[in-house]
Amino acid sequence: MKNLIPMWQDITRLGVDAIVNAANNSLLGGGGVDGAIHRAAGPELLAECRTLGGCGTGEAKITKGYRLPAKFVIHTVGPVYGRNGGRDAEVLASCYRESLKRAMENGVKTIAFPGISTGIFGYPKDEAVRVAVYTVKDFLTEHADCSIEDVIFVSFSQEDYEQYRAILNA
Repeated sequence: MKNLIPMWQDITRLGVDAIVNAANNSLLGGGGVDGAIHRAAGPELLAECRTLGGCGTGEAKITKGYRLPAKFVIHTVGPVYGRNGGRDAEVLASCYRESLKRAMENGVKTIAFPGISTGIFGYPKDEAVRVAVYTVKDFLTEHADCSIEDVIFVSFSQEDYEQYRAILNA
């Protein structure tokens, strides 16, 4: 049985197999979750990211976690809300699916997601939460035999946590 868990926590402190980074296309750090992950992981993460040649929107790439408690960081680039020709939800869902694929390829059992695209990229949180939860549920149903056991939806605020909790308990 797969577990979907809402959590109000600092994602950089979680002792999970992989955390997901809501990155920008360069993968070279930025603000918000991206900057926090880069700071906590140390300069080795930036050095490895420089070798990856960036990442397309809706795609995902994986690196080591370095100084983080997590073994891996899965970097995904979410959509800037309103700039995808009406395909925002489709592109956001791709971030979750591609991140879960990278996790499966690397035998990840526990993975933590932040709210992708909900910061500076302007995606409305309530819509983003629905896309995240339903995409992950569908993926895990389609890949019932995959290594992933626990998916944690990490919130930066109590309000975000309550949104995840409400959708997961619906």
